[in-house]
Amino acid sequence: MLDSIYLGMTGLLGYSRGLKVIANNTANMNTPGFKGSTLQFADLFYSNGNLGSGSGGRNYGQVGYGLDTKGTTFNFRQGELRQTSNDLDAAIDGLGLFNLKDDAGNIHYTRAGQFQFNADGVLINRSDNAKVMGIDANGALAEISLSGLKTHAGAVTTTVKFSGNLSSSTTDQTVKGITVIDANGGEHSLTLNFTGVTTTTPGTPSTPGLPPTPGIPSVPNLPTTPGTTIPGFWNVVLMDGTTTVGTGTIQFQNGKPDPSTAKISMTYKAKNMAPVPLVFDFSGDVTSFAGGTLSTLAVASQDGYGPGAMSKATFDPSGNLVLTYSNGQTANAARLALSRFDSLDAVTAVGNNQFAASGTQAWQLGKAGESGFGAVRAGQIEISNVDLSQEFSDLVVMQRGYQSSSQVITTANEMLQELFSMKGK
Repeated sequence: MLDSIYLGMTGLLGYSRGLKVIANNTANMNTPGFKGSTLQFADLFYSNGNLGSGSGGRNYGQVGYGLDTKGTTFNFRQGELRQTSNDLDAAIDGLGLFNLKDDAGNIHYTRAGQFQFNADGVLINRSDNAKVMGIDANGALAEISLSGLKTHAGAVTTTVKFSGNLSSSTTDQTVKGITVIDANGGEHSLTLNFTGVTTTTPGTPSTPGLPPTPGIPSVPNLPTTPGTTIPGFWNVVLMDGTTTVGTGTIQFQNGKPDPSTAKISMTYKAKNMAPVPLVFDFSGDVTSFAGGTLSTLAVASQDGYGPGAMSKATFDPSGNLVLTYSNGQTANAARLALSRFDSLDAVTAVGNNQFAASGTQAWQLGKAGESGFGAVRAGQIEISNVDLSQEFSDLVVMQRGYQSSSQVITTANEMLQELFSMKGK
């Protein structure tokens, strides 16, 4: 009878531990990056109880001695990814964990990518200020810092590209508001004047009876009457206010720029600045057809930009830190390091949504999107993977097991009382 009470107590102890695991899972149902766990049960041990004198096999008469618990196992199934309002929040869509380094130099791992930059510009974990580790060119862990990256230097304009139609129905056109950037990041608004070439215009292509002009192609069958406009030829003058910066000539054939004159090179010198070579490129989407007196020719793009300050930081799917600046430029900085394990025996939970390596099992270090690692999803967070329906089902099982074990103890106790009461009969 006393053995039966002991066996029932092992059941009570085991199911109470199971209840504790379920309680921990349900309590963390909204914890980012939390991974649920399951308690493992096993029978305790057996011995030959000599319950009978039968002639069965050598296991005849074995008696078990109750319930044992063998620890918990993690469920690393991926949780749902939810959008947040923080560009530095990050989730891993697939395998991998982020690497964190605490003040003592210990490396921990997490699926809860809730990051921010501290006052020193170092990327840290919001919950405990541990440094978020990146991976350098040599494949080693390194901290992610904004040092030297908070501003972006400007670039001098070297090429201005145009698009639109330069009307061939008129002889004078002007394109205003051509912005170029100097070496100090200053902006200058220039103007291009287009004037139709005539047989008396300086720089006219060589015509019958006129000497050839260096650099201008010879075109046959041009009009010889002085003052006659030559179709498809334009003189181009670059103006900075009222100052002439440079001149050039462009020729159109069948409404398209002649490749030999489609790019005009000039040199622009702003006040107190070094000269800057400029190329005006008409070789793209530029035409010259009759369209009344209105031209649609305008600047399509220019490759210069002023200095800018960092305005946004986030991650791309490969885990690169992408910085956006106020001048419209972007730059890739450090890359997040990811780690993964081959066996659950290599993982130990240490709290604060983090895990540590245990035993001698090796962890693999890598990058998002490579070697089996998942992709990084910026502005999202992985929530707990706890399945409430499964937890409630397990809760009922634990409750019934606990009730059954307590009933065994109650019954054994009543049988002992009955035995003790036989003394007075």
